[in-house]
Amino acid sequence: MDWWRIVHILSLVWLGAGLGATYPLILRAWATKDVKYQMYCLVEAANSETRILLPGAMATGTTGFFWAVAAEYNFVKDGWLAALTLLYIFFYFVCLPLLGFGLRRARLASLIAAKKGEETAELRAILDDRVPIVFGTILVLSVPLLAWLAIFKPF
Repeated sequence: MDWWRIVHILSLVWLGAGLGATYPLILRAWATKDVKYQMYCLVEAANSETRILLPGAMATGTTGFFWAVAAEYNFVKDGWLAALTLLYIFFYFVCLPLLGFGLRRARLASLIAAKKGEETAELRAILDDRVPIVFGTILVLSVPLLAWLAIFKPF
């Protein structure tokens, strides 16, 4: 069981690194008016999302599941584990793909705008939509909630 705990903590660090590498770049892209800087931030955020955040989220879910099995937790009797599992499924199978979709849309629009040298109407509409900011914020706020459930096991 201790081996799974160590591997799970390392995967949580990996997930945190992915969020830390992706979310601030999204915020910077929305905060600036410089199209080339927006393009740079969105391209880097999209790369970080696919290279660091997605594998970290998958590793966290996988190692958490195997740790729970090795520790002989019951997904039915332990309500906190059932809640943790359902929240993980929502955050990382609904919010994370929506973040990636919105981020790739914004990246493509910023690349087109950077090539033209000016902000396009499509880029402005996407930046006004704020899909990556909303789902990125949900994912960042999900980490303390999931950690609280796992640590305190309230029910």
